[in-house]
Amino acid sequence: MYKVLIVLHDGDDYIRMNKVFVENMPVAGQYIIHSDGLPYYVEEVTTFVGYVSSKGATTILVVHPAPKDAPVNNLYGIDIERDMDDSNNS
Repeated sequence: MYKVLIVLHDGDDYIRMNKVFVENMPVAGQYIIHSDGLPYYVEEVTTFVGYVSSKGATTILVVHPAPKDAPVNNLYGIDIERDMDDSNNS
């Protein structure tokens, strides 16, 4: 697991969102679904090599909201909690 800091790029502003754990490190150009349930496009991945953080994050993901017409906005009827969460008894 990797602990990353999500930063929203909105116009000229960069807004710190939160820190999250990811199993696989996203790459620039990829879409991610954030913990708020919204899709974001990964603009940039910045990793601090050799840096040890007391807060645990060593990577910054710069993202912006996915365009409204992006295919990622259509999850094809998938309910993330129902269909992808292993904690439910299926």
